Amino acid sequence: MQPYELSLAAAAQEIRERRLSPVELVDSVLDRIERVEPHVAAYVAVFAEQARRTAREAEREAARGSCRGPLHGIPVGLKDLIDVVGVSTTASSRTRAGHRAASDSTVAASLRAAGAILIGKTHTHEFAYGLTTPQTNNAWDRGRVAGGSSGGSAVAVACGAATFALGTDTGGSIRVPAALNGVVGLKPTYGLVPRHGVTSLSWSLDHVGPITRTVDDAALVLTAIAGHDPRDPASVAVPGVDYRPRPDPDLSGVRVGVPRTYYFEHVDAEVATAVHRAIAQLEALGARLVEIDIPMTRYIQATQWGLMVPEATAYHESTLRTVPELYQADVRILLEAGELMGAGDYLRAQRARTLMRDEWARILEEVDVIAAPAVPMTAVPSGQETVTWPDGTVESVSDVYVRLSSPANITGVPALSVPVGQDTAGMPIGMQVLGRPFAERTLLLVGHAYERTQSARPLAPLP
Repeated sequence: MQPYELSLAAAAQEIRERRLSPVELVDSVLDRIERVEPHVAAYVAVFAEQARRTAREAEREAARGSCRGPLHGIPVGLKDLIDVVGVSTTASSRTRAGHRAASDSTVAASLRAAGAILIGKTHTHEFAYGLTTPQTNNAWDRGRVAGGSSGGSAVAVACGAATFALGTDTGGSIRVPAALNGVVGLKPTYGLVPRHGVTSLSWSLDHVGPITRTVDDAALVLTAIAGHDPRDPASVAVPGVDYRPRPDPDLSGVRVGVPRTYYFEHVDAEVATAVHRAIAQLEALGARLVEIDIPMTRYIQATQWGLMVPEATAYHESTLRTVPELYQADVRILLEAGELMGAGDYLRAQRARTLMRDEWARILEEVDVIAAPAVPMTAVPSGQETVTWPDGTVESVSDVYVRLSSPANITGVPALSVPVGQDTAGMPIGMQVLGRPFAERTLLLVGHAYERTQSARPLAPLP
């Protein structure tokens, strides 16, 4: 096995026990990037020499017996919304040409302190305003979408071009590309991970979280980046937690909610079958399955868009009026649409969100987690704009991919996407596990327990 093929947890153990050096790991990942990047275009920029310098220092620290923890010497890709001092944050947009960050974002500073090594900045759908990341190809099929908006981060992890990555999630932008590329994606509870220094799409829906090979890896990263920062008004002061799940996969006493409504409606049959099979595996591990109904389903999409569109337009107000031609057409149309939304529409969406949070809190008193598909279907061919379901219903691709992920953004609850198989075309399928606010340890326990029953997942089959 080559070093780039190692999970974060495995690489950390190899470094800690001096069987692998950070230099060897970084060199292996950089070589992998050189091989796969022409096929997938996951990166905006790769910082090879800087990464090698940092790896040499990490190796010297390790030789002195001063490993900083499990992220010491581990290569990371950061979505190009996340500020790193002295490095451009382009948001994959021409409007950011020449930008340089004056300081680290909170999460970049946390990763630096933990010893992680920045390998590069990964592509996003422009300003995270989309669910496909058109610049980047799916890791498993170059003719299909990567998912978005954290498509570059998910693809980099899926093909070994980063040991782990960070993304952002406003309507599913961590979980959607994670599911479509066969990796793990975690959207933490709103306020758990600080967003200071991260370019916003919609301030009341934005989250930052990890994209990794395994659930254990996600727990390691979350432990490093969670914490309070008063510079983020939404940041919540919670005690420091080690999120690593216990090795025992027993789920006795865990109540798993299985939705009767919404989450299995207009879902591809192969996706539904794979997710139901995974839920049955949770039951075999001791979980108790409880059928539930998802509340206020007719308002979910309207509430998501009613919050996101005006907030995004407000953020871009100045640039939209001065250099609108620099935006990609799909993003510019959405930003201009936001100018037509009235204050009453936004306030109604806020009221709907409050009611929805209350209803979800009630459901999550009855169950510990909810298990459902992460996305209704696997990755569609690039350029496809709509999906027609067997009953004749037609949806835009964006609506398809945001539909099952947006409830967690509206309510702020944590949500974890875990790979649960492939369809007949070989494309990955993801299961989503949702839970109570700040109950990430329970989500990670459930995801880890399921993962322990499965064979190790290979990297995407690229050259």
